[in-house]
Amino acid sequence: QQQFVESGGGLVEPGGSLRLSCEASGFSLDGYAVGWFRQPPGKEREFVAAISRLSYRTNYADSAKGRFTISRDDAKNTVYLQMHSPKVEDTAVYYCAAVGARRPLYTTDRADEYTYWGQGTQVTVSS
Repeated sequence: QQQFVESGGGLVEPGGSLRLSCEASGFSLDGYAVGWFRQPPGKEREFVAAISRLSYRTNYADSAKGRFTISRDDAKNTVYLQMHSPKVEDTAVYYCAAVGARRPLYTTDRADEYTYWGQGTQVTVSS
């Protein structure tokens, strides 16, 4: 059974740092592009960042550029989202998702293109 399990969420102060992890089980992540999405309270799910196979390409939402870093360790079957200097408006449930990718440069910011999703992890940014 293919699964994604996110971890690392919690309460963080504005200007702090937090690293989210997303470990895949039941399938090998190296054939997949992976994305992070989030759903703030009362809002729609939105794209945060994505990374291609072999880390050839990354792309970020404008809100994440310069503050968040997506990375992957295929040996550990895990993808990460490092959050630097989070803001109160980054408060949300964060989800990781994976999509099979034949082209090594492929990434997408469209949620409907992703096949596997994690259950989400809550991130609350507050002083």
